[in-house]
Amino acid sequence: MRKIEVGTFLTLDGVMQAPGDPKEDLSGQFKWGGWIVPHFDQSVGEATGKAFEEPYDLLLGRKTYDIFAAHWPKVAEDARAAGADDGDAALAKTFDAVTKYVATHSPETLKWKNSQALGNDIVQRLKELKNSEGPRLLVQGSSELVQTLLAHDLVDKLHLQFYPIVLGNGKRLFGPESLPLAFKMERSFVSEGGVIVATYNRAGTVQTGKF
Repeated sequence: MRKIEVGTFLTLDGVMQAPGDPKEDLSGQFKWGGWIVPHFDQSVGEATGKAFEEPYDLLLGRKTYDIFAAHWPKVAEDARAAGADDGDAALAKTFDAVTKYVATHSPETLKWKNSQALGNDIVQRLKELKNSEGPRLLVQGSSELVQTLLAHDLVDKLHLQFYPIVLGNGKRLFGPESLPLAFKMERSFVSEGGVIVATYNRAGTVQTGKF
């Protein structure tokens, strides 16, 4: 059985929209794109890399897929020309090789090699993938797809990074359709710049009590 793991950068108020580039996602007149950049240091980069150490396939929403497909194949082909370092070059080659499962209404436009559309019934296809043999399924970004995963209790692990800022608006990780879910922390640390890096495993149902 395969597990689905979600990796996300978050503000303190839960915004996950456009963390890495001002033009990444302007929907909703979002003007804070690239908000992780001032806080991203070597220790945070190393922690981010841990999510890619074990074998995986990628599970992506269409917008994130398009961003990845416009960048990583170029790095894989010529890292120096793309302005990438050795670490990015190695990651690009892995991204090229793994299967990319994509939530899309236009499967014929998936040109990046080893890309597969999830089809019309995304939830059923995800359940089939989870029950199949293979490496874990790693989600990056993909805010709309993540909402579907959380609404159907399909997330097994969360790799979260909380950045010390509040934006007030923007796409959030947890929305009104998210089911009540319990998680248990696997590991965590705080960077010198105040970024909280934490990994959580799914831990059954939500428990309540009384003081």
